[in-house]
Amino acid sequence: MGMKKHLSADGLHKIVRHSFYREKLPDYSGSNISWNDCMMSGLAVFGLKFPSLLQYNDARTEAVIKGNLKHLYGVQIAPSDTCMRERLDELTPNQFRRPFKKIFAHLQRSKLLERFKVFDEYYLLSIDGTGQFSSKKVHCENCGIKMHKNGEVTYYHQMLGGAIVHPDEKVVIPIAPEPIVKGDGDNKNDCERNASKRLLKDFRREHPHLKTIVIEDALAANYPHLSLLDELKLAYIIGVKPGDHKYLFDWIEHAKAEEYVYTREQTKHIFHCYHDVPLNDAHHDYLVNVMEYWEEKPGGKTQHFTWVTRFELSKENVFSLMRAARSRWKIENETFNTLKNQGYNFEHNYGHGKKNLCSNFTMLMTLAFLIDQAQWLACDLFKKVKEKYKRWSTLYERVRNFFTCVVWTNWEQFFRLLLDPEGQLPPNWYGMPITAKE
Repeated sequence: MGMKKHLSADGLHKIVRHSFYREKLPDYSGSNISWNDCMMSGLAVFGLKFPSLLQYNDARTEAVIKGNLKHLYGVQIAPSDTCMRERLDELTPNQFRRPFKKIFAHLQRSKLLERFKVFDEYYLLSIDGTGQFSSKKVHCENCGIKMHKNGEVTYYHQMLGGAIVHPDEKVVIPIAPEPIVKGDGDNKNDCERNASKRLLKDFRREHPHLKTIVIEDALAANYPHLSLLDELKLAYIIGVKPGDHKYLFDWIEHAKAEEYVYTREQTKHIFHCYHDVPLNDAHHDYLVNVMEYWEEKPGGKTQHFTWVTRFELSKENVFSLMRAARSRWKIENETFNTLKNQGYNFEHNYGHGKKNLCSNFTMLMTLAFLIDQAQWLACDLFKKVKEKYKRWSTLYERVRNFFTCVVWTNWEQFFRLLLDPEGQLPPNWYGMPITAKE
């Protein structure tokens, strides 16, 4: 199989199936439904953007759906929605990490990931947290708990997401997200800072030699976090704000700046650069470089940002560093907003479970998103299909319709007909749907 085949829908789903087969999973001898069938059926729910598990459950026994789950997802016996919830609840989120790493490795070997390089050698890793579930009634042992003044309780789940991004690329490459949940026996809520430690250590363990620049918001500009990035040999460009970093802003207010000014396409870009600035009073010996930036557009609209970094700042690199830093918003715009608003149903409760179900559904949803993004980057056929339907939600509404019409041999056949429905049609298209061979 050539590299392009690995990064087509057929190749990517094969990578995921093989990754799940290699996981050491609990014994479940009391059922004829394998772990792989449960995990791949879960992936199908999010890959096909089913709006609910009930819709999946109503469809899974139909001959056409059974055939497509078998041919396109490798599912031998599709579990009921109840069975899927019960089984996936028993797994840990870490047992869904392997396919993220494997797909990333194939993107590296294909050389397509080199499109994401900045400064000829680095990759940008944008990290941010987001809420995924909130309820006053439904909860599990891993829920965070918020106590209100009126005595009410809110249960919630959050996740820390990360993606490889580039200023000029619409595609993002998500890494395995990190759930922000209480662990076994913990009484205190987990927090984004602890989740960030886990995410970064896992990322560096899985990609030990990848030259990476971490881009984050001002909450990350604290000494413990920056020293961890140094320890993991991860470069950074991280936002700072006057309200959270008063000492640093007081310091640069009385320091002499190196000023660089550019005008491009009627927009004025002003940079003030400072070297060897103490991060704060408590860690006066931890020195950073500060880049203050103003964007002035015609009509008087001005934006102002400030970042800290360990990169040396110069006339030659400040514009590129600024563009890299502003790519941080792609984790919100191209990742979280797509998951929430483009048919992935990120904030919909597919089932909460008693242990890990909520987090594991998030892992599967993000994995489905990675498969879509990898195809959009690497597969010419999928690019044409995406261009035709434009919005993810429109595309996958048509995908679900085609999925229920006829049993497909493979994803390539599926997408070719999706691209040209009046082209060469499979047998029985105008007659009865093909009955799946058991």
